[in-house]
Amino acid sequence: MYRFSFFLLWATGCAGGVFAQSPDPIFNRHWAHPTADDSLEHYWLLPKSYYTGSPGSFDMEHFKRGRVIVVNGAGDIRFDFGQTNAGWLEFESTGVPDSIELSISEYNEPAVVNEGAVHRFKTLAPVRHGNTYRLELNPELYEGVRFGWLHVVTHRRRWTLRDFRLVCQVKPTNYQGSFDCSDSILNRIWYTGAYTVKLNIMKDYLGAILMERSDRISWTGDAYPSQAASLVAFGNFDVVKKNLAHTATLDNGIASYALYWVLSLVDYVGYSGDTAFARAYFGNAEAKLAKAYERFEQPGNLGFYGWDERLGAGFENPDNPETTHAYQMLAIRCWKAFGRLAAALGRDDSREKYDRWADRKFEEIRSEKAWVSGFGLHAAADAVNTGMCSPAENDALYRRGFDSRVNRLSYSPFNEFFVIQALANMGRYDDALGAIRDCWGGQIAYGGTTFFEVYRPSWNAILGRNGAPVNNQCGYTSLTHPWSAGVVPWLSEEVLGIKALSPGFKKFQVIPHVGSGLTFVRGATPTGNGLICVDVNVAAGTGSLVVPDGTEAETVVIPLAGRLKAAWLNGKLLGGAGQEDGGLVLRALPPGRYHWKLIYGSLNKPVKASPAGWDYTITKFKQDSLTKGNWKGKYGQEGYVLFNYYDKGKNLERIPSFVSRIRLNKQGDTLGAIVTRDPTACQQTMTMDIGTTDTAEHRIALYFLDWDGKGRRSAVEVFDLGSLNLIAPVQMIRNYRRGKYLVFRFHGSIRLRIDQVRGDNAAMSGVFFD
Repeated sequence: MYRFSFFLLWATGCAGGVFAQSPDPIFNRHWAHPTADDSLEHYWLLPKSYYTGSPGSFDMEHFKRGRVIVVNGAGDIRFDFGQTNAGWLEFESTGVPDSIELSISEYNEPAVVNEGAVHRFKTLAPVRHGNTYRLELNPELYEGVRFGWLHVVTHRRRWTLRDFRLVCQVKPTNYQGSFDCSDSILNRIWYTGAYTVKLNIMKDYLGAILMERSDRISWTGDAYPSQAASLVAFGNFDVVKKNLAHTATLDNGIASYALYWVLSLVDYVGYSGDTAFARAYFGNAEAKLAKAYERFEQPGNLGFYGWDERLGAGFENPDNPETTHAYQMLAIRCWKAFGRLAAALGRDDSREKYDRWADRKFEEIRSEKAWVSGFGLHAAADAVNTGMCSPAENDALYRRGFDSRVNRLSYSPFNEFFVIQALANMGRYDDALGAIRDCWGGQIAYGGTTFFEVYRPSWNAILGRNGAPVNNQCGYTSLTHPWSAGVVPWLSEEVLGIKALSPGFKKFQVIPHVGSGLTFVRGATPTGNGLICVDVNVAAGTGSLVVPDGTEAETVVIPLAGRLKAAWLNGKLLGGAGQEDGGLVLRALPPGRYHWKLIYGSLNKPVKASPAGWDYTITKFKQDSLTKGNWKGKYGQEGYVLFNYYDKGKNLERIPSFVSRIRLNKQGDTLGAIVTRDPTACQQTMTMDIGTTDTAEHRIALYFLDWDGKGRRSAVEVFDLGSLNLIAPVQMIRNYRRGKYLVFRFHGSIRLRIDQVRGDNAAMSGVFFD
């Protein structure tokens, strides 16, 4: 086995290094006046490292300097380009006498995706163009690629190739915003989120996915956090404007997505100051808001609200009490937000109407006795984000799941964006930063250089670094999904603290929230009038602010590290500045550059928030590969179900007295097993609900059998059946050709979700109770 590492970047007119916190290989490439109408540009990347299990088949001696590989036999080489990119594989050769294939993936095995893609298996013989051999998997060529493979299937004689490369495409996009603080993982998160969005800025629109799995379109709801991140990181207002126009009449058949379009419009005008666009689409937004008002009492047909089990697991059960409550709160939030925009446009009549709608509907809900108790995490987040809850209501909503390290994490970073927004609106910044480190920081710890469609932190323990991800109700999981980038604007708006108070930041506020662990934060936010730059060193008591021409910093709150003794602003002693919420308040700062110095009489005692443990209900699992099919006497003394034992649809079962029901959903049937319905999109999973009549502890053993030796890998998730909260770390079942049992103890009713990871499908043959 040989390993070798190096990196080479080539592009016309492209030079420069990589910012330490950014995975973007062309971070320092700067274009003069890029616009939304620019064509895509291309650059090469050569591999950063390679691995082969067949070292005798490949002479890599000249790979570093001459970029030449000599092929001496059959075998495979896996190349790592260092980060996910939007591109395709090519190499040069005067002739290839062997049978070869190329593969690509976002993770460290050749990728496989849903049916409907041009090529489900991201492995194919290359197409020859002169001396160039290119992997062509779809008409647009590009896919999400971090890893590439050369497979020499059969060998005839010695030959050479050179410049095994990734040809990447990019929309000319400059980083204008920035973020830096004393926690390097938060910095990595900001730049990784920005890069995720940049990769998905296509020629004519802001896309929603890099991998070609048949859903590569612009999803307007997905675009809400994507566009917000794009505004903060790049200030590419015309790109966001073009995508807003492109999606103005689209909701993708999802009720909430129409409302997210309205929030995107509010964001766009807030950052760009483009009130003309707002006026042009004012009627469009009003129609969306009116429809939400009409369907408020009985939303129905929501279509989708999120992949989280508590939100109906995507398209499985989107119309349920939790999503109904969440949608209603989202509608109220949108009426309030659009009302503020209407007022800024001089439409006070509309402001009054939307305030009236929001106040009326919220009071109707509030009048219901103990209304808070009917809300789970996501509905609670949307309720808090309306800004209409009292402090007591916020405290009650906080206890609906935000206080649990496990439960406050949504299955998708898209929905987690609204959770951390709610935590900020409740003033619980340490909790929010903890959730960010767990969700987005966990993806980086896995090896991610872009952010994912869905993620659970317990994946890291079972997948291995850059391992094939769990596929489930979202289909084959995308590891480059810009809907996950909401953390970028959150960090800029909440930690750096820069928020628009009127279109184009004509008036804005700077209120940094550093929590209990950060000592400094600095960065910039692009506006239509230039960059707002903030630098706050809480520990040193120093800082600076740049207020661009044409704007006013209406409120600036400087965080304090202790009892303030004296403060200077631009060399002048401040005598009349007030203090609020532990900060020194400055008002109505006109355009200019400001520097401050604080002198403390005494310093606060440092308090560093440490994360609580993972509060899973079930933590102990055992995997048994020795018992095989000889389960009698060891498992199933209280009861069992052997699936499709006699024939399809005919189980052999003896249901225990403490089990009230066993309900299967989405399973396919085959002799001796239930299976997931791969490769149908969103069918890479199946569920089993087990209702119990008592709360005593019982043992369960799930039996997995890869009967036809297809190399199945499967994952198991366990949920409380009532709350649908995740109650255990995700378990991986691999190497079950001869049968394997997953054994654990539980109490109360549970839901099991069996997910495909690799292989034709996931297969489970029996369940045993003791």
